[in-house]
Amino acid sequence: MNPKKTINNINVKGKRVLVRCDFNVPLQDGKITDENRIIAALPTLKKLIADGGRLILCSHLGKPKDRASLAPVAVALSAQLGQDVKFLADDAVISPAVQTAVGEMKDGDVVLLQNTRFREEETKNEATFSKELASVADIYVNDAFGTAHRAHCSTVGVTEFVKESAVVFLMEKELQFLGNAVENPVRPFVAILGGAKVSDKLPVINKLLDKVDKLIIGGGMAYTFFAAQGHGVGTSLLEAHLIEDAKNVMAKAKEKGIELLLPIDTVVAQEFGRDVDFKTVPSSAIEDGWMGLDIGEKSRELFTDALKDAKTVIWNGPMGVFEFPNFAKGTLALAQELATLDATTIIGGGDSAAAVNQLGYGDKMSHISTGGGASLEFLEGKELPGVVAVQDR
Repeated sequence: MNPKKTINNINVKGKRVLVRCDFNVPLQDGKITDENRIIAALPTLKKLIADGGRLILCSHLGKPKDRASLAPVAVALSAQLGQDVKFLADDAVISPAVQTAVGEMKDGDVVLLQNTRFREEETKNEATFSKELASVADIYVNDAFGTAHRAHCSTVGVTEFVKESAVVFLMEKELQFLGNAVENPVRPFVAILGGAKVSDKLPVINKLLDKVDKLIIGGGMAYTFFAAQGHGVGTSLLEAHLIEDAKNVMAKAKEKGIELLLPIDTVVAQEFGRDVDFKTVPSSAIEDGWMGLDIGEKSRELFTDALKDAKTVIWNGPMGVFEFPNFAKGTLALAQELATLDATTIIGGGDSAAAVNQLGYGDKMSHISTGGGASLEFLEGKELPGVVAVQDR
């Protein structure tokens, strides 16, 4: 996937540039708890400002039912850019007042529209809202990889109604890192998959088994594999309907000569919580009434040893409940190991990105994707509507 147009080969001076950003940041009590997605957008925005564009920024925030305002993002973005970002707080997103404000912009000015999901047409990709978004733009650029797998008005529909479209630095970087990792990896190539569900990752597992030299599986999804080996899993996360699929994955790995590593010990507790009592048991010996919440010490050694000679690593999904310090040790051990490697290390967005950043290792990774779902679909080999829409213009 190589976009035809980037902001290096379009002239934005004096033009109204609608920029689809990914400002879907975590909020607590109205305050942003992690500004990484805002920081990731800065190179693109600074380039467009320096080139004399008039920037109209748009993004979603949360689910449609959340009705979350982007006002805190405008404040954070103003501080990061060192210039005023005017928040156009209109629940209609585009209105006569918004169009007037855009018409009064000067070169280098930046405004931020209200959350695109305030409009129910957004997620349905309906032409009415797409046309309204296009009405304030001469050029559309998409820098929101995190939503590139969604065909929404602000990612796909709008491209039908503007004359010129392009992708920009963040999107280019995402496509380059993920594309090279999968299609042309420096070997040994190791994939680490964690998180809660096998169902979320099964297509990626099957795709990666054709690409990797080693596959490490941890997190909640490991317990379905334990069950496939005939072990009891207590009250751990289990997708019983996927036990046969897990058996097929293990058989496919063996047939291809790929090293598939599963946790050999597990940290278990009798209830889910921050400060509950816990112990470590062999993965084959989880008792009834106990649930697995992290990989154990022997598994941490097994997994970190498997990474020592790696030259390309993709990691998507934590090894345990990293939000609770007692069950973050597996995720922390992998982050520490990846930080020491002479390798291309790619963190595939979502919870694994949050974990690596919260544990303080974000700056040691080659690339942290801004899109969990988008990076998974890209790794599956799917076309991303938000990228295709821009390519086709």
